[in-house]
Amino acid sequence: MRGIFRRAVRDTVPVMTGYLVLGAGFGLLMRANGFGAGWAAAMSLFIYAGSMQYAGVELLASGAGLVSVALTTLMVNARHLFYGISMIGRYKHAGAAKPYLIFSLTDETYSILCSAPKDRRYDLWVSVLDQAYWVFGTVAGNLLGGALPFDTTGVDFALTALFITIFVQQWQSTRQHFPALCGVGVSAVCLWLFGPDNFLVPAMLAIAAVLLFAGERKEGGEKDA
Repeated sequence: MRGIFRRAVRDTVPVMTGYLVLGAGFGLLMRANGFGAGWAAAMSLFIYAGSMQYAGVELLASGAGLVSVALTTLMVNARHLFYGISMIGRYKHAGAAKPYLIFSLTDETYSILCSAPKDRRYDLWVSVLDQAYWVFGTVAGNLLGGALPFDTTGVDFALTALFITIFVQQWQSTRQHFPALCGVGVSAVCLWLFGPDNFLVPAMLAIAAVLLFAGERKEGGEKDA
């Protein structure tokens, strides 16, 4: 158990550095919009959705209705529908931890788990540690924002920077670059076709279709061989 925990800590260090900064940024935004540490911590504990939490600050501040919140959540987190499917087999025998593992599957946690051997204890530790980093960063940023004046302009770009870092790490860790190139290419085309406010869902659907088609062709070629 100690060895598994140490491995989880080691593997989540990059996420920790990103989540402390990103969480602090979210905490600062919450404070700037009039929400204290309790609200910030509650969102990170019970919503824990990264980019959706950033979007949620504006929704809360503007008094958005339930329909707007639901549609925004679907648009921002639609990617979870696709990469979550790939974790069904991995979480099949997770037991009582399964609901939490599903809830806590963020982009960064997925990035670590999808390249690690199956181990439900390791999966749980990675998930718990990543959320702990996020919650701590959120509360620290909110409290710091209340004690010191901060200009929060551009803070939300930290999330984009973390995605780029993960993309580069994934690129360097494998020789199979087709999924990455597919994601970038399809997203660029959908961005051009649908615009920055409407491209996410079409891009996710198109990427899933292309990867599914490519996987079927690969399986068919291996059978023929």
